[in-house]
Amino acid sequence: MAFQAPKGTYDVLPGSGFLAVRDGLLAPAELAGYSYIESPVFEDTELFARGVGASTDVVSKEMFTFTDRGDRSLTLRPEGTAGVVRAVLQHGLHHGQLPVKLRYAGPMFRAERPQAGRFRQFQQSGIEAIGLVDPALDAEVVALAWEGFRSLGLTGVRLLLTSLGDPTCRPAYREELTAFLTGLDLDEATRARVLINPLRVLDDKRESVQKQLAGAPLMPDRLCADCKAHHDAVIEGLQSLGVPFEPAPRLVRGLDYYMRTTFEFVHDGLGAQSAVGGGGRYDGLSEAIGGPHLPGIGWALGIERTLLALESEGITPPSEKGLDVYVVSLGVMAKAWAVTAVGAFRKAGVASDLAYGDRGLKGAMKAADRSGARWAVVVGDRDLEAGVAQLKDLRNGDQLAVPLAELTPTVLEKLA
Repeated sequence: MAFQAPKGTYDVLPGSGFLAVRDGLLAPAELAGYSYIESPVFEDTELFARGVGASTDVVSKEMFTFTDRGDRSLTLRPEGTAGVVRAVLQHGLHHGQLPVKLRYAGPMFRAERPQAGRFRQFQQSGIEAIGLVDPALDAEVVALAWEGFRSLGLTGVRLLLTSLGDPTCRPAYREELTAFLTGLDLDEATRARVLINPLRVLDDKRESVQKQLAGAPLMPDRLCADCKAHHDAVIEGLQSLGVPFEPAPRLVRGLDYYMRTTFEFVHDGLGAQSAVGGGGRYDGLSEAIGGPHLPGIGWALGIERTLLALESEGITPPSEKGLDVYVVSLGVMAKAWAVTAVGAFRKAGVASDLAYGDRGLKGAMKAADRSGARWAVVVGDRDLEAGVAQLKDLRNGDQLAVPLAELTPTVLEKLA
């Protein structure tokens, strides 16, 4: 039996639109000065335990952790932010221009139960803006994600926005929320969650729990003056950028480092797994992993979920750029010439391929049609002797003889 991809993983196949989505989500950030960074797919386990939060489901239940030959505990990255902040600190990027604006894309890993839109190896596009606290920067970061979705043609994405406060106002709110939750009729597991992180109970999707949460105190109503001013300024910035949002006072993200601006993008066409991305401010993350105070904000957008959202809206993402020219050669001399011709086309920036193998004209032209190329260059030994090649339009069948010396310029002219 042939091997298959492990459960919870998948193969990115030609024509899937994967690259268009991955790069399209980051294109607005590139225009805004976010440079590309790539961190390792595995890191010291303690980076995530301290950075993401030991009590989170991500760290306590979902990480792929292993011991290497040096008896070191390593973990496949479950998210991208901790590794990027570690890289900024390690290489001193924060000693230069602030904020440090970075973009990245790649696989993340979580030991979750696979289902539609949820994988054990999944792909994300993300950005981080590190080094400053500025509500205008928060608005920019959120707007760049919004523009990424819009650039792909999506119209059904909704932005949920809240503030989770900071170490000044959140402790008092946490105490108030804990007291409220303690008085509810909750199961033992949920009661344990109240003691670890009461905010997570607000995100419980069970109807029996949600009914009891109707009168729960909400963080946006308990913000200190500084956090409220920051949040109001973020809202004003989003409005000025034309980014619509919905207040979501019960929004809770699955990572402990979030504070102040917190947001999520959802798409109603995806069913239960409606989130297509999200992020927020993480002003204490650097200190949690042993660095100086270094505030930051960022997001990660799910490529698989975005592809599902596109499918639900009937949008076909563009595939990779196809071939411009397919060279068909007939005869020994023509085959040798075809190799040189394809090399010349590629040097000139023309995407090209040739018919390999011993195919007759009919089989080679079928291959040309299947290649998706715009033009076919057909050359036989007699054509070489005459110093011409046949340039055929594969859309309408029109054909013209072109002198060999003028072939590349002619093709470039046709493609312009």
